[in-house]
Amino acid sequence: MINFITRHFTSLWALITAPFRALWRLISRIFPPREFTVMDTPRGNVYTFKQSSFWRFTKFCGKVGLIVWATWSTYVFVYHRPLLQKRTQELAEVKSLHERQMTDLQVYLKKYNDLARDLNVIDDKILNTKKLSDEKKEELMHSRIKTWGELDFLRTRITEMFTNEDYSAEYSKMSELSAEFELTRAENEALKKRNEQLVKSMQEIVTADTKIFDTVSKLASDNIDELQNNMKSISGTISSLGLTQTKLVQSANKFSNPLVGAAFSPIEFDKDMDPKYQKLADDLELWNGLTKLNKILPLGAPLEKMRITSNFGTREDPFTGKTTRHRGIDFAGKIGTELMAVAPGRVVSAGERVGYGTTVEIDHGLGFTTLYAHLSQITVARGDWVRPGTVVGLAGSTGRSTGPHLHYEIRYKGVPFDPAKFVKE
Repeated sequence: MINFITRHFTSLWALITAPFRALWRLISRIFPPREFTVMDTPRGNVYTFKQSSFWRFTKFCGKVGLIVWATWSTYVFVYHRPLLQKRTQELAEVKSLHERQMTDLQVYLKKYNDLARDLNVIDDKILNTKKLSDEKKEELMHSRIKTWGELDFLRTRITEMFTNEDYSAEYSKMSELSAEFELTRAENEALKKRNEQLVKSMQEIVTADTKIFDTVSKLASDNIDELQNNMKSISGTISSLGLTQTKLVQSANKFSNPLVGAAFSPIEFDKDMDPKYQKLADDLELWNGLTKLNKILPLGAPLEKMRITSNFGTREDPFTGKTTRHRGIDFAGKIGTELMAVAPGRVVSAGERVGYGTTVEIDHGLGFTTLYAHLSQITVARGDWVRPGTVVGLAGSTGRSTGPHLHYEIRYKGVPFDPAKFVKE
């Protein structure tokens, strides 16, 4: 043995560590040392790193350990967790069954004691009562037999409790039914009170609804009448343009811009509802349309002191003396008199026009535009939004003019019409 050791190994320690060294040589062949190079591109430096066999083997063992741990965790989560939940549920069911059985057992025990006491009382009466009629004896015997029957029933139920897996506790069921009955009765009482409160609230809502409906209806009716009266003076002019109040109201409700607001959405109620609500909705729609129409239409004079020097229609041309058609109204005014927009709108033209001189034209919507001609100065620009009262220019005598004045036109879809009723509304 010693010769073998000295022949093949330098020492006893070399013999003991030989298997470990052989294993390490195997690991070194499987995981040989490696070198890898990293280049730092911005700086142009090159770095070389070495990974020893021990580091590569350790990293491999770590990865294998992580895979094994993940596999085992997944297996436990997928298989054992549902199994544990099932066992927990079964334990809870067994515990619940045990509690119900203990409840029944307590009830049965009390019943057994009561029956045993009753049986002793009956036996005592039968044995110790000297003068006992046959009828009384027969009654006591029936009571005794009945008591024995109840005791036998208790024995059967207790035996079934501990032998039948499908046993269900009857006394706990009764208590549950009783509790459910009490709960239902309490809920019923609460619902009755709630119903009474709802009936009372509904009556108050109906009263309030009637008051609100009457108030809003009267307000809508009064405002509609007032707005319609304002429109009467121009009704003839509107008719001459082929328009009706209804058509204009519908168009006004659909019209929107930053100055007059958004379009109005009609309100429609179910046919089964009281017709008064639909009538109120229609009145509100008419009210809104007339209100917007009174804002949109260019009603009013374009300057503070109004003095008309030439009306719309045929007249003698001041330059040629011939009969010509005058397309607007002329207002007297000094050079520099402020001229104002009569309705909200957007400036669509601001500059020179042949014959009109310096001109401003404003689009008010629904096809209506106003034109200011012969101005000495323009105070707005094309694309500007203007409100009623906004100064759009100053009176002058530019273009085909015989003196300082304002030539004012109102057009519908580009065609001038007599603006007299609009100016004097």
